[in-house]
Amino acid sequence: MENLILEYIGPRKNEIKSEWMARMGGQTDERALRLVSDVMFERTSGEFVELMISNLKESKEEFNNRLTDFAEKVVRLGWPLHFVIEGLQTFSKILWEGMLQLGTVHEGNQMEVIYAFDRWLSPLQNEVVDNYSRTWERTVSLQKIALQELSAPLIPVFDGITVMPLVGTIDTERAKQIMENLLTGVVKHRSEVVLIDITGVPVVDTMVAHHIIQAAEAVRLVGAKCMLCGIRPEIAQTIVNLGINLNQFTTKNTLKKGIEAALEMTNCKIVNVEGAN
Repeated sequence: MENLILEYIGPRKNEIKSEWMARMGGQTDERALRLVSDVMFERTSGEFVELMISNLKESKEEFNNRLTDFAEKVVRLGWPLHFVIEGLQTFSKILWEGMLQLGTVHEGNQMEVIYAFDRWLSPLQNEVVDNYSRTWERTVSLQKIALQELSAPLIPVFDGITVMPLVGTIDTERAKQIMENLLTGVVKHRSEVVLIDITGVPVVDTMVAHHIIQAAEAVRLVGAKCMLCGIRPEIAQTIVNLGINLNQFTTKNTLKKGIEAALEMTNCKIVNVEGAN
């Protein structure tokens, strides 16, 4: 019966693809379709149809390789899993309706064809879900690692002076990343002064202040001085109201003043040099 399905698809592949695109493309509210161009959608749709057919005629290894490539592509394109599953169901409906209309499916073989469809599509759907999920998890994991690396960067600005600009909320996991990056960066860049800039941190509560104090103490233990910059008036008021003691390291209200102070601490200064006329 699988051969019967293949024989039907063979000469009608382009028609089936066009019908599939029309039905799936009719979902104009789908985020998946708004994110890609018409050319890319047509190309990916063609690959989808080829993927469906390949499960009928290729070896399991060849099919899995094709499925892995397709899953990676649709994840990059932003196709949700439910859109892909609906695509499988729509494809099977198009085939069933076409085979019924042509008379390929009739009362004599209807149940056999249904079983053939089930043998073909059920494992295919399971493979698609499994492959898509693993690809998505891998993609999210890589993105998470990249974001973690960017969430607490340590930037050398002058010899012996480095800056860590912090933006957004600081939770326990991120605080751990800040500590690791600070200690690694201080040693790597041979920093004498580290400026932690919290201009972009919306809220400084007891927990955030505790993490910052811990980071400053750790920096001191490896032989560098720590300075806290970007303390806005509302942050200063919060720190005072909470009774948080920041006396153990220098504080500045702007990064500019922090860098100026750091230059003094390292016996350096910026000199304006007039250009030759």
